[in-house]
Amino acid sequence: MIDQSQFEHKKVSFYTLGCKLNFSESSSIGRSLSEVGFERVRFGEKADLVVINTCSVTDLADKKCRQAIRKTVKRNPGAMVVVTGCYAQLKPDDIASIEGVDLVLGANEKFKLLEYIDGNFKKWDHSEVFRSELKNVKDFYPSYSYSDRTRCFLKVQDGCDYFCSYCTIPLARGKSRSGSVKETVELAKKAIDEGAKELILTGVNVGDFGKGSDEKFIDLLKALDALKDIERIRIGSVEPELLTDEIIELVSQSCVLLPHFHLPLQSGSDEVLRIMRRHYDTKLFRERVEKIKTLMPDAFIGIDVIVGVNGETASAFDETHAFLKNLPFSQLHVFTYSERPNTKALKIEPKVTPEQKRERSQALLNMSERKTKAFYLEHRNQHRRVLWEAQELEGHMFGFTDNYIKMMRNFDKNRINQIEEVTLADINIEHNALNIME
Repeated sequence: MIDQSQFEHKKVSFYTLGCKLNFSESSSIGRSLSEVGFERVRFGEKADLVVINTCSVTDLADKKCRQAIRKTVKRNPGAMVVVTGCYAQLKPDDIASIEGVDLVLGANEKFKLLEYIDGNFKKWDHSEVFRSELKNVKDFYPSYSYSDRTRCFLKVQDGCDYFCSYCTIPLARGKSRSGSVKETVELAKKAIDEGAKELILTGVNVGDFGKGSDEKFIDLLKALDALKDIERIRIGSVEPELLTDEIIELVSQSCVLLPHFHLPLQSGSDEVLRIMRRHYDTKLFRERVEKIKTLMPDAFIGIDVIVGVNGETASAFDETHAFLKNLPFSQLHVFTYSERPNTKALKIEPKVTPEQKRERSQALLNMSERKTKAFYLEHRNQHRRVLWEAQELEGHMFGFTDNYIKMMRNFDKNRINQIEEVTLADINIEHNALNIME
């Protein structure tokens, strides 16, 4: 039994880097700390405990993590500093060597934070590392993020079994795993009861939900679609080969599942996809996009692409550019390849120069800007429902339509977390959003 008296009047802050999954997990860890007496404060405010939840998807992510840790130690000389997340699982000794870090927790240990600080809430003489070997990372810890946000990130899956040649996520998060449909629905109900108007389903490989059981992702979607009192469910990134016709058809018929799809393409060259050890080809990817657009012409389709991966020749990039140019998507998420330790891609030739990576990235970003603008302009004068968020910027508030068009209007606190039908007007270039027609 944890002695809660030791945590009375203690303050905790979080600094979370990386993906939506990390944010949902930080929220759940924070919730468990609040239950034993901690008061959560904003990062940067004076705190007794600071938790840094890290990312390690690229070299730049590692660098940002180290900078955040050093800055945190400097700003909080009397605080207990705990570092967890993917970087902590992959390189715990690197973190432990940073002066001022008290505790490093791996993937299996981060949800047991209270157990590790119980009776040890003080500055230790040296860093302590608790990290399970990857073969022992098997537990699934459900979580969701909801505080001052109108949208709630609901973790439905963790880990990955794919081992793409460029990626370390399976090394940081372990094998694919998830809870049951029943458990996930109960968590969704809890988030709804706390006021969430929109759930965003998140995970490492969301479409892999239910692996190892007799349940599938479509079963979860059907159960969530039948929930009462939820107005919106937005599906996170789904691998193309796991986005079945049945899923697309369900979304097209639903009043709750939103017409917004996030698909990882990574390359428009079949040869590069083979090098990456992806599980589909460009023909299947195009079929998925065309199926979506046939059933839901207004659907927003965001696509992940990686440029400059080892083995991506100039002609292979040209294939990617041509493939995307003729594809009806709404936005690209462009990532520059970064070599990661212990991945198969390290042995692949040819290597792409930094200058070539910058040029290729910029070419796709320019294409994305044109496609997004065209998608927005197609919807002028339409009536869509917008969920307004709490952020205020220069007297404006922002929200997203069901099909993920960013909207703005004059700030009105009474509209926060409210869904309002509006008429879409012109683009505000400065904020990359559409104005509402007053």
